Parts: sequence; structure tokens; C-alpha cells
Amino acid sequence: MERVLIAGLIAMVIAVVIGPKFIETLRSRRVGQQIREEGPAGHIVKQGTPTMGGLLIVAAALLPFLAASVYTLPGLTVLFATLGCGLIGFLDDFLKVRRRRSLGLSGRWKLLLLALVTAGVGFTVNEISYLDTEIYFPVVDVNIDLPWLFYPFLFLVIAGTTNGVNLTDGIDGLAAGTAIISLLTLLAIAAVTWLRSAPDPANRSDNYLDLAIIAAAVIGGTIGFLWFNAHPAEVFMGDTGSMALGGAIATLAIMTETEVLLVFIGGIFVIEAVTWMIQIASFKRTGRRVFLMVPIHHHFELKAWSETKIMVRFWIVAAILCALGFVLFYRYYLRFQL
Repeated sequence: MERVLIAGLIAMVIAVVIGPKFIETLRSRRVGQQIREEGPAGHIVKQGTPTMGGLLIVAAALLPFLAASVYTLPGLTVLFATLGCGLIGFLDDFLKVRRRRSLGLSGRWKLLLLALVTAGVGFTVNEISYLDTEIYFPVVDVNIDLPWLFYPFLFLVIAGTTNGVNLTDGIDGLAAGTAIISLLTLLAIAAVTWLRSAPDPANRSDNYLDLAIIAAAVIGGTIGFLWFNAHPAEVFMGDTGSMALGGAIATLAIMTETEVLLVFIGGIFVIEAVTWMIQIASFKRTGRRVFLMVPIHHHFELKAWSETKIMVRFWIVAAILCALGFVLFYRYYLRFQL
């Protein structure tokens, strides 16, 4: 487990050390956030704040992972999905900065590129011996084999998680903090499974060790980024960061066969996405809004909650949901991985 701790610590130190220079470079190149006109009025002061901070997360996580990794296919698959989704977000951010408006890559292009990432993940699933096309549902204790429907399911997991994290990224520190909590839970799942994979440490599964290493590296990079993203933010992660984090969370769940538990482990992202869909559906059908504004954290802003209060309360809810997800994992999943 030393590799896990080292990867996380080094990633965090790298992000904190290079962060000021990185932010200054973004500022000098005028890589600033474009604020939506329909967003909360108080956000207009954030116009021009350096964005694409996700590059800091990815760069800080990449080097420690490559140094500490045992280079298994599951670990490299998570790295591929993180970089692939981050690249999609980077293209979106780049177009926003270049056009000087809040609209970047079109939804169709995002979905197409996410489908390509899903195809890569699906290909590696076929090559990893302990993975199959069955989805396990805890509590009801049922396995459902999806065959060809497994790949659309993977797309739903990856696209849903990345977009959920993206929707959550609207308040200083909110997306970074909740992503850290989700990643810590997935790190715990990978670590416990590794410890339980064999009595002798020499015979334990390298696959789960590598998953713990990549999770720790991303956590470390995100914590270092959060140092600069706490309110008032000096830098935003942009779609580069939210898409990369969403890709990492989704693929870690796929590699640990806990996709169903994302309902809890990514609970805040689910709430953000579902309330957004409810708002859209309600307005189209009735012309009325259920919430003052979506994503849902803006609803609470308009209820006069401070950004810090929203951030901390969302973190608390995320921690409760993740704890529930881990309890379900420990109760129902470990028997499949001994």
C-alpha cells in the first residue's frame, strides 16, 4: 500500500507547488471563464477567472501514477478514460475561450467522443479475466447478464457520470470536493478488495492495487487543485477537470464491478443530473419551473445560501451517500472477490 500513499502524496505536492505558476500562465494567456448570462447574477464577478484548471489535476496525477503503477490493464484503462474524457473537456474549454462565450463543443460531438472512450473501455473489459457482462444488484441479490446491452450500459455509466460532475461544477470547490469523496470511496473499495484477494501480500491482485494507485493519484491532484479552487476561487477546473474526474470515477466503478453503487457513490452527481432533467421536462410540458434555477446548487444560491454553505452541505450529503455505498459494497460485493 506504500505505492498508493506515495502516489497520492506526490500528486498533491506537485499540484500545490506548480499551481501558482500554472494559474499565472493561464491568466497571462487570458484563458478565462465565460459566465452564462442566465446564471446567478452574483457570478458575473467571476468572469475572466482562469479556467482549464483540470490540466493541473491531470498533470499532477499522471506523473505519480506512472512512477508508482504496476501497469495492469484495469489501471491503464482508468488512466485512458481519465485522459480521454479530459481531452473532450479540453476541446470544449478551448472553444469557449477562443469564441469568448459560454458555448463550446456541441452536445452531439461530446456524446460521439464519449462513445469512442466507451468503446475503448468496452474493448479492455473483454480482455480482463475477472470482468464479464453481468451487472449485480445488491439488496435484491440479483445478477443480470446484459450481453450486447452491456456496452450501451457502459456508455450510460461514463456519459452520465461525466455530465453529472460537469453539472456539479458551478460553485467554488463543489465539484472538486464531492469528486474527492467519491474517489476516496472507490479507493477504499479497491484497497479492501486487494487486501482480501489473498492472505499472502505477494499473491494479492495487482489489478486492484493499480486501481487504488490511480485513484490515489487523482485524489492527490484534486486536493492540490482544491487549494486554489476554494472560495473565492483563483482557478476553475473547467470541463477539462469535470470530464476527467467523471471519467475516472465511472471507470473505477466499472473496473471494480460496482457500477450500480454509483447511485450512492456519485449521489450528488445523480441529484444534480436528475433535478436538471426534472426542470427541463416540467418547463417543456407545463411552462413552469420546479426549482428556482438548475443545476440544483443554483436553486440554493437564489434561496440566499452562501457558496460556502452550499459547498459544505453538499459535501456532507456526498459523504453520507458514499458511506451507504461502501456499506452495501462490504455487505454484498466482497463475497464475489475473495
